[in-house]
Amino acid sequence: MAAVGAILLQVTSSNKVNMSCPVSLCGPKLSSFVAGNRKAMRARANEASNAESLVEKDPDSHRHPISVTTTLSEISSNSVSDNGRSRLGRLDKKNRVDKSEIGVVKPLDGEIEKERRLRIKDYLEGSKDLINRKWDADGGSPPPRWFSPLECASRLNDSPLLLFLPGIDGVGLGLILQHQRLGKIFDIWCLHIPVMNRTPFRDLVQLIETTVKSEHSRSPDRPIYLVGESLGACLALAVAALNPDIDLILILSNPATSFGHSQLRTLISLLEVMPEQFPISLPYISKLVEGDPLRILMASVGKGVPFQQTVGELSEGLGTFLHCLSVLPDILPRETLLWKMHMIRSASSFANSRLHAVKAQILVLSSGNDQLLPSQKEAGRLHRVLPNCQIRNFKDCGHTLFMEDGVDLVTIIKGACFYRRTKNVDYVQDYFPPTPSEFKQAYELNRWLDIAASPVMLSTLENGKIVKGFAGIPSDGPVLFVGYHLLLGWELIPLVSQILIERNILVRGIAHPEMWNMSNGTMLGSPVYDYYRIMGAVPVSATNFYKLFSTKSHILLYPGGVREAFHRKGEEYKLFWPERSEFVRMAARFGAKIIPFGAVGEDDFSEIFLDYDDLMKIPYFKAQIQEINKDVVRLRTDVNGELANQDLHLPGILPKLPGRFYFLFGKPIETEGEKWS
Repeated sequence: MAAVGAILLQVTSSNKVNMSCPVSLCGPKLSSFVAGNRKAMRARANEASNAESLVEKDPDSHRHPISVTTTLSEISSNSVSDNGRSRLGRLDKKNRVDKSEIGVVKPLDGEIEKERRLRIKDYLEGSKDLINRKWDADGGSPPPRWFSPLECASRLNDSPLLLFLPGIDGVGLGLILQHQRLGKIFDIWCLHIPVMNRTPFRDLVQLIETTVKSEHSRSPDRPIYLVGESLGACLALAVAALNPDIDLILILSNPATSFGHSQLRTLISLLEVMPEQFPISLPYISKLVEGDPLRILMASVGKGVPFQQTVGELSEGLGTFLHCLSVLPDILPRETLLWKMHMIRSASSFANSRLHAVKAQILVLSSGNDQLLPSQKEAGRLHRVLPNCQIRNFKDCGHTLFMEDGVDLVTIIKGACFYRRTKNVDYVQDYFPPTPSEFKQAYELNRWLDIAASPVMLSTLENGKIVKGFAGIPSDGPVLFVGYHLLLGWELIPLVSQILIERNILVRGIAHPEMWNMSNGTMLGSPVYDYYRIMGAVPVSATNFYKLFSTKSHILLYPGGVREAFHRKGEEYKLFWPERSEFVRMAARFGAKIIPFGAVGEDDFSEIFLDYDDLMKIPYFKAQIQEINKDVVRLRTDVNGELANQDLHLPGILPKLPGRFYFLFGKPIETEGEKWS
């Protein structure tokens, strides 16, 4: 441990590594040394830049970097590995997919990406096929039944079961734009309710409940996902309330539990008095079944294609859409629509009366532009009523969320940390690296920091030479990066994103458990936190540390934690590390390479004018800080003093421009064969 502190000191002062000069990890030496050598780091950045062409490159530095704007066809195929540097592979003979082939870091092959761009006509044509299909020999109205889409046949071993419960249309194809990605990690069954079927709500609940109990008895340790939209969300809540002892995970899109406060009540009265010869407005049916036609039409157009091709695809999609509009009255004829409206009314009443019995893990997805239901208000109500509930808001989306442009259910599930294959989530085995689109979204969300800080990255080769870039970072794990936080952890985003872009290495950060604390819904639902989880953040624990090392991952550790990231005035670059830590011993057990690193530039980038001590003297802010930290997961409960002060807060900060961050990664420390005490 002391040796790592010594190397961190050397990172900011000398190219040479002196293992015989340990320093206290909590002492002031490192912070003062770093603060006094910022000019030296900037000077080395310029030297490294000038000498870059003369430096011998790392043997693995020829790998293709990932650019946020790189097209899919420009990336060559590499082998699949377990540490995040993976790519979609071929399916085996059993049509199964290896874990590392899911949600790959490298972009998908162009042909595969083209296949993923399902179009709106697939829903309409599929619906027409299901409506015209005669399930019974006598040609009568068939009962509700399950089907599994063909494109969902290639899935991960031990994938959990996902039951899709449709909305008012009852077709069961509401996830058609999501099938290919969901089908890689779930065993998907979709409920189809034929148009002329008149099965009451409670009988539908019984049908789903029978399936749930049967599948639970077959795999009692495997969770069962219930994904429902509007009416289907009521079905899911009803089943969960009646089966509190079964491990259910509910994902509810614009649940119809808000029926009593919606405009659909008016539609019932209108349908009851309307003459049968009077046609129902086609656009209104379209909104009931599909949502906003224009937004859904845009979902069928390929992204990142030339303008002429975009216009061509849009024109083709529009023609197909208009041609297929004739199927909409077949999906919801007048008598079926009236039946479904009455069913939603009873479903809403049934589900709301049993919310107190729901113990399942729940994720509510609400649309801000839902023209049929007050979905965002309802999401807030459910979050207050249900004990294990998260919410995600989509302010620009309409009623049929899963059919809209830019909505990816797999990404939502990963961001909310809702994917697991056993009773408890495994943050290593149940994790899938980000896809190119997920990484691009995360990068764009925080790109302002990259632009404002203009980070300069320096690393140290085996011969001690400092070069610009990441040539000194080993490609093969396990590797442990150990460093200190700048204010609010601003250095984290440039570090992780630049290593991924330039070296195609996914660095998994050890993070505060508050990012997974269910009792803090505001912080848990933050888009920034969602993307941290998508990018591989793991809650700090010895078990997770062990699993990451055993999978040869690249791991990022900040021993100073929250206290270091939320430091006070005058504490820039000061370490708040515990006297004893086990991470070196565990790294040595797996023969991991330890790379100490330092970063400077915070004081050039920002200035604190109100720190924690100042805020606690102001009654309003004091009460706010106490409320935020009321249910916060506490770490370091066995220590006293400043190390134990882990209160989360937002200090008052003034920007200072222009500023720049400088990173220096030390020479890797070999632990294999060493004995660390």
